Amino acid sequence: MSSAAEQEAVREGERPLPAAGPRPALNGRPRTADGSGPPVWPGAPTPLGARYRVGPDGVAGTNFALWAGGAEAVDLCLFDESGAEVRLPLTELTHEIWHGFVPVVGPGQRYGFRVHGRWDPWTGARWNPAKLLLDPYARAVDGEYALPPEVYGHVRDWPQQHVADTVRDDRDSAPYVPKGVVVHDDAPDDEWADDRRPKTPWADSVIYELHVRGFTKLHPGVPPELRGTYAGLAHPAAIGHLVRLGVTAVELLPVHQFAHEDHLLRRGLRNHWGYNSIGYFAPHAGYSASGTAGQQVGEFKRMVRALHEAGIEVILDVVYNHTAEAGELGPTLSLKGVDNRGYYRLQSDARRYADYTGCGNTLHVVQPQVLRLITDSLRYWVTEMGVDGFRFDLAAALARSMHDVDMLSPFLAVIAQDPVLRRVKLIAEPWDVGNGGYQVGAFPPLWTEWNDRYRDAVRDFWRGALPDLRDLGYRVSGSSDLYAWGGRRPYASVNFVTAHDGFTLRDLVSYERKHNEANGEGNRDGTNDNRAWNCGVEGETDDPAVNALRRRQIRNLLTTLLLSTGVPMLVAGDEMGRTQGGNNNAYCQDNEIGWLDWSLPDRPGPGGLLALTSRLLALRGAHPVLRRRAFFSGRPQTADGLRDLAWFTTRGTEMTEQDWYAPSSTLALFLSGRDIPGRDARGAQVTDDSFLTILHAAGRPTSFQLPGPPWAEEYELVVDTSLEDQSAAPGTVHRGGERVTVPERSVLLLRVRDGG
Repeated sequence: MSSAAEQEAVREGERPLPAAGPRPALNGRPRTADGSGPPVWPGAPTPLGARYRVGPDGVAGTNFALWAGGAEAVDLCLFDESGAEVRLPLTELTHEIWHGFVPVVGPGQRYGFRVHGRWDPWTGARWNPAKLLLDPYARAVDGEYALPPEVYGHVRDWPQQHVADTVRDDRDSAPYVPKGVVVHDDAPDDEWADDRRPKTPWADSVIYELHVRGFTKLHPGVPPELRGTYAGLAHPAAIGHLVRLGVTAVELLPVHQFAHEDHLLRRGLRNHWGYNSIGYFAPHAGYSASGTAGQQVGEFKRMVRALHEAGIEVILDVVYNHTAEAGELGPTLSLKGVDNRGYYRLQSDARRYADYTGCGNTLHVVQPQVLRLITDSLRYWVTEMGVDGFRFDLAAALARSMHDVDMLSPFLAVIAQDPVLRRVKLIAEPWDVGNGGYQVGAFPPLWTEWNDRYRDAVRDFWRGALPDLRDLGYRVSGSSDLYAWGGRRPYASVNFVTAHDGFTLRDLVSYERKHNEANGEGNRDGTNDNRAWNCGVEGETDDPAVNALRRRQIRNLLTTLLLSTGVPMLVAGDEMGRTQGGNNNAYCQDNEIGWLDWSLPDRPGPGGLLALTSRLLALRGAHPVLRRRAFFSGRPQTADGLRDLAWFTTRGTEMTEQDWYAPSSTLALFLSGRDIPGRDARGAQVTDDSFLTILHAAGRPTSFQLPGPPWAEEYELVVDTSLEDQSAAPGTVHRGGERVTVPERSVLLLRVRDGG
């Protein structure tokens, strides 16, 4: 049916499409243009949002400013403790920004907006003043979304389902939606004034991906009232684990205010991960122990300060590619009702949304005001909330110009020249779900990337699925084939074997198939491409041999990750053998499935895993040869030096071109500490020990001849993943040229003893 025909069908129905007209008094609530409410002075169009300040004549109050391109009118709605609403028309309009200053209104005031305009979904116009809208710039949010029919701009139960989203719903949504909260942005904070950022160089960084709630919810050392909160993560018991482990940064799953999807609420579930943002300036209120009337802002800042004092940076996983408003059948919560056509990418049929994210909508980042929203948000979290960087979910969607991914796009150009943002850590998830969306290796300098090719190659090697060694060689040596261009460095590659999305490390060696039945989607959700090996038994088992093999495989995967060139990323709990019971998409499991089990370190197997992880991170931190700042050249750096990187066969000879193409389960690489390019802070040449790493994935031992002079006179065995007890280095010494037995499915790390 054509658009015209669809419109006619609706007009002939029982409920005609409302025409634009005067602003109504919704639900009989009085408007205050007659002066019955507080006065509204002209105020200023900048900054956007609600900013408490001293106004004209020294009077304190709050300036409200909302960009609403194309809107006909905007009402500021103030709410008291009982939920009673006062509506104040904002009559000042400057460059499509509606603004006003309200005296007396100050921190703690709950508010929202109602925006008036045309209702014409066929042209993308979806203004509906019956829907209370969250301020896109709200610094704090009070309440949660319940998503009853009243919060939808259209009538959900319209009998003609194919045009349901075109029929406006005039019921008031205010009782069912959260409100923004005015925050005293400029209030002095003695606890924040002397915060010192760690500023860890990229090459020295180790990222630990964690969920604020899931990490702390069951932690026995965190007081019960603080578990699951920012204050819980700031507690010494939580930070102590991070310090003992040796990570340098936490990457927090989304902490922007988010909403739970309707389909989850109907099944009695909640969005646990938070990739459903609705407030880009507000810390998610559900993670606050101190209150939601603005107290969450101070609590978040105190958490950042506590982590900084421990030398740990804070990186936020941010979701600027889409919002919780979904597609044309989604709710009207904020941007959709402010200016649907301005904020979202629409198809040529403007009733429909362009969806490069798989979540129903995509923010229209090439629009100046949308780009302003995102960059204002990023700067706010850096300058006022103290964070040290960002990981951008589906970053390719942000890099699209009109349609295609463009590395000269407005978003990337603005980031590159911004004096604040170009100095923080920037991590791209370098793909989206649209055509041409896979962009691993394509992001410009300043950016690092999640390297899923590293993940796939390492998983395939340890499960015996790599046809040859070429891909693994590139991945463990820094992925120069992807990143050695444009001045990029090995730390452009964020190496990971697991992430929040997918199996945990323990599940990767315990399951080959996903087991997502608890999500209520018939096990259809989540990827089927797990690249996993269950060691012969699907799921948990009492077989001691299978469990021993699984623990060894976890040690192999972890050791490979932490010895590879690039920036390693661990997922919270992998160092303790955490399981999700085979669920590879636990986004809606706000329960024991999605929470860390802190009893695991007390068990024999996982306890050894934690010791190994800490020891490997300490080793990495102590040896610059494992944290290279430049790609390997394969050549000596000095006349009498060795090649900075050499590859060896089990015969102790250097690999030839033919060896790279031959099937093999063993890869050995020699890192020369004599030949590290670069100097230290005082200009001295950086030197270090040299190391030989042997990766052996076959199910039987192999004999390996250690390279002799000039590579080494003697080697000391530092790591042997075949050993259950990983609390100390083995310490065995071997001579160069000696044949050693490499146990089945193991990693050996040997240090050259003669300074070679």
